[in-house]
Amino acid sequence: MTARILVFAGSIRTGAYSGRTADAAQRALALQGAEVTRISLADYPLPIMDQDLEKEKGVPENAMRLGRLIATHDGFLIASPEYNSSIPPLLKNTVDWVSRIRKDGGVPFHPYAGKVAALCSSSDGNFAGVRGLYHLRSVLMNCQVEIITPQCSVPRAQDAFDDNGEFRDEQLRKRMELVARTLIERARMLSTRVEV
Repeated sequence: MTARILVFAGSIRTGAYSGRTADAAQRALALQGAEVTRISLADYPLPIMDQDLEKEKGVPENAMRLGRLIATHDGFLIASPEYNSSIPPLLKNTVDWVSRIRKDGGVPFHPYAGKVAALCSSSDGNFAGVRGLYHLRSVLMNCQVEIITPQCSVPRAQDAFDDNGEFRDEQLRKRMELVARTLIERARMLSTRVEV
């Protein structure tokens, strides 16, 4: 079975290091035989999570679209920046809205249930954004997502990529390959994807 993996960054800033890290993950996954869908959260704009708004209008359609996309993949990979040692607000808001989905067309629907994910991070400092991944891991596990142990964190990201977007450092390349391989293996094992 070919594993279907969804990849996105936790930032939509032009030139974001997390976007470049997500691109590197996309290549690593494809080289190991995965069918990869790379998206941008810019295509799924959402209001700030608000239960009054949810009660009045329901879960926003962009959250539903993203939830359906997650459901049609075996797993996903998030490349995240770190904001104040934690999760960037764009990513947290997105995760929260998708977690509010309970039904789709009257049918019970929980996009995260049974899914497996990999986490990557990047920053311009030596900590490589890793502090934010502790919080992201906790949030996703609370949403019933299994998080694989290997992760790839990119320090000094302003110098980490060559002109082709590849990692300059051999150890980073090997780390991303391990993340990709582990995610693919676990996603195949646990696949609960919905066929559309």
